[in-house]
Amino acid sequence: MPEKPSLEGLEAKWSAFWSEAAVHRFDRPGNRDAVFSIDTPPPTVSGSLHVGHVFSYTHTDIIARFQRMRGKSVFYPMGWDDNGLPTERRVQNYYGVRCDPTLPYDPDFVAPTPLSQRSGKDKKAPAASIARQNFVELCEQLTAEDELVFEELWRKLGLSVDWSMTYTTIGKEAQRVAQAAFLRLARSNEAYQSDAPTMWDVTFQTAVANAEVVEKEVSGAYHKVAFTYGSDSVCIETTRPELLPACVALVAHPDDERYRALIGEEVVSPLFGVRVPVVAHSAADPEKGSGIAMICTFGDMTDVMWWRELRLPVRTVIGRNGRLLPLDFQHLPSVDAERAQRVYDEIAGKTVHTAREIVVEKLRDDASLIGEPRPTSRAVKFFEKGDKPLEIVSSRQWFIKTVDHREELLASGNEIQWHPPHMQSRYNDWVQGLNADWLISRQRFFGVPFPLWYALDSEGQPAYGTPLFPDESSLPIDPSTACPVGYTEDMRGKPNGFVGESDIMDTWATSSLSPQLAGGWLSDPDLFRQVFPMDLRPQAHDIIRTWLFTTVVRSRLEAGTTPWKHAALSGWILDPDRKKMSKSQGNVVTPGHLLDKYGADAVRYWAASGRPGTDTAFDPQQMKIGRRLAMKLLNASKFVLSLPAPSDEARTTEPLDTALLAKLAETVKNATTALEGFDYTSALDEIERFFWFFCDNYVELVKERAYGHDGEAGAESARVTLRRTLDIVTRMFAPVLPYTTEETWSWTHPSTVHLAAWPTADELGTDAANGRPAVAEAASSVIAVIRKAKSTAKLSMRAEVARVMVQAPADLLDAIRSVSADIKAAGTVAEVVLRPHDSTELAVEVELS
Repeated sequence: MPEKPSLEGLEAKWSAFWSEAAVHRFDRPGNRDAVFSIDTPPPTVSGSLHVGHVFSYTHTDIIARFQRMRGKSVFYPMGWDDNGLPTERRVQNYYGVRCDPTLPYDPDFVAPTPLSQRSGKDKKAPAASIARQNFVELCEQLTAEDELVFEELWRKLGLSVDWSMTYTTIGKEAQRVAQAAFLRLARSNEAYQSDAPTMWDVTFQTAVANAEVVEKEVSGAYHKVAFTYGSDSVCIETTRPELLPACVALVAHPDDERYRALIGEEVVSPLFGVRVPVVAHSAADPEKGSGIAMICTFGDMTDVMWWRELRLPVRTVIGRNGRLLPLDFQHLPSVDAERAQRVYDEIAGKTVHTAREIVVEKLRDDASLIGEPRPTSRAVKFFEKGDKPLEIVSSRQWFIKTVDHREELLASGNEIQWHPPHMQSRYNDWVQGLNADWLISRQRFFGVPFPLWYALDSEGQPAYGTPLFPDESSLPIDPSTACPVGYTEDMRGKPNGFVGESDIMDTWATSSLSPQLAGGWLSDPDLFRQVFPMDLRPQAHDIIRTWLFTTVVRSRLEAGTTPWKHAALSGWILDPDRKKMSKSQGNVVTPGHLLDKYGADAVRYWAASGRPGTDTAFDPQQMKIGRRLAMKLLNASKFVLSLPAPSDEARTTEPLDTALLAKLAETVKNATTALEGFDYTSALDEIERFFWFFCDNYVELVKERAYGHDGEAGAESARVTLRRTLDIVTRMFAPVLPYTTEETWSWTHPSTVHLAAWPTADELGTDAANGRPAVAEAASSVIAVIRKAKSTAKLSMRAEVARVMVQAPADLLDAIRSVSADIKAAGTVAEVVLRPHDSTELAVEVELS
């Protein structure tokens, strides 16, 4: 026990000990019931961690440490989500490069100097183009460096992870798992390929799944545009007049009397003179705009629905780069193909924005624009990582069936215990609203390749309908370098040869297999049997529709079961303006300096103060409170352990002491119940409230007796109670304050507190059972009044008090009478007078000397 306890240096001291002693190692018990397994979120390796990560991962660690102390063998690995778009962007911005898949691999390629280390013109030089494989190697190199930094911070925070079981989402084993899972789905027709309208991000040049879409309010304008039929006209209102050449029909509600006569007739589009039918659909809104709308291929997902259900043709005008494609009006039903072509040629190749401006001006000149555009604001879909509106283009993509399994997925949601319970509604709403299958292919570079090829016919065209699959035993494979069975490399890309699939899997397609990746699904079947289905999935509430949902999908389709028993959802961290902290918002706080300034236990205390599923403000003041608590635990432990050790025969006998133990037993029960329900905040509230009562009231009340001033029997009762209480309080604080508790525990124990048994009320035995918590509460109330009187009189707390008169009901007076000696000693009181009265309240009068 140090002469002057300090929080400084505890992280380095005990982190090293935990690592060397393998305190957090997962030992296979051979019995699934003895395991508590956690599907740990793999953080995205794309720069740095922020306080939001510290917040949520601390919550998981508290539960892991609690379960370990309950005697469970805790499976708690760490993963790194190191594939996908965030990593690509990180590499591009870090090295100043871009991937060009047409370039050949350079085996002598050397990583360029990072942009942050360049100066002058070099810093502003255009991005250098490099081959795909060289780009992938740069991604692998940078993520490996980032992972070391992440691990160092996690260790400093005190995460009780088994670092020998780390996994990634891009390594060879991850590729084998993801590819094997995909092949099994493809062979059972649960994964399929389709050339269909898909949401497309023009910046990142990739398809986007529904779950990755966010809506943002965008300013625009309604344009009232006239279509003609005979000598009459009908007006539609649109915010996207540049899609007029993609119009394939007008649609109205079948019960709308204004347009009923037009249903089944044809109208002619302005500028382009294309004849299009007028159709009816119940989804058309008579109250929106003019009540009749144009169907374009494609302006939004409603267009897709109408196009599919009404079996309309496709006229694609927007390309994957967000510019208008060439269009030949000689093959369209235009009443004036030459004029239409002249108009369209002026917008071909232009961006959507420029094309819109040109079309509006020409509509105005043509008198087809009725009135001036009317400003509006509307919700537009964006890729969650993008900054330009999504377009809808037809493309060949891979999907996993989800719509057909809606009822099974809802049943899985009911099998999971949600913490807090109301979060299940977010999952249910997402599943019930499914209207498209899960798109899993991406047109990017760094990710898990689809393990397949396509045979080429005599004209070099791929047979997409009959892909060539490898055997699982050959996985992982990269189809850009490996050949299918029966082919040789010199046949790649040639007629009657083959071509490899160039798309990669969406990052969620791999992350959704985190239980399989972490649990050794293919590599260690014995481990997988012991940990799957897992006990806990901890995660943020904003990725319920992505990570949580997709993991349920994969587990249901592969194993026919739900992947975990519990889902614990954490909230966001909010900045001072109550906005979510995120890298994209540029308002994140990195945790390194906070750990240095306040210490890991103080930062963990702040995190534990954020209730499950609730957004929490970033508050360094809370960290100061946590540091004060940790320091108080050090000093209280030193005081208690500095007293003479009680004899082996010592027992708790005094009423105040048994009352404290009764109060402690209640605290243990409540804290345990809270942690069993994954409510770490309520558990901390219970423990902390008792601890401050113990320090501020009980210790002060029994201090004189513990020193032996009133005889050895009373001293022994106080000392053994102090030690028993400190022992239990230390164990209860251990999941939240691992460093401080390990330090104080080490002063009297040779082993770690984190493998000590979680306390139970039963271990306090009859001493607690016979105690009356009201005795401790009454004594603390009286001593509080005495202190206040001295403070008001500006007297020392050691100043003598002539008399204290206590008026209370008879049963409460009995309680105070039993501890009057401790009150006298603690308050330096000469006389305590007890008087009964009928009121239920306690009244105390202090007569100073």
